[in-house]
Amino acid sequence: MVKRSVRPVHMGLLFGAIGILLTIVGMVRGVAPSQPLSVAIALVLGGGVWFLIAWAVATAARDVEHDVAAQAETASDGVQAEK
Repeated sequence: MVKRSVRPVHMGLLFGAIGILLTIVGMVRGVAPSQPLSVAIALVLGGGVWFLIAWAVATAARDVEHDVAAQAETASDGVQAEK
């Protein structure tokens, strides 16, 4: 079975798009002013913050998984060497 990992950038883009969608929903409901600069800032902040947080969490999770796998491999090599 081939294990396909999700890259942190893809995860960030997905959540960034969700952040932009939620920002648009908020603007349609009348929460933000409708000036072009306000709309642009809201979209950049909404999508950018969600992207950054999702990317950071996915990167940390991937790094931990790699560290755990490397540690398990090292431990299993040590057990095999003793036999």
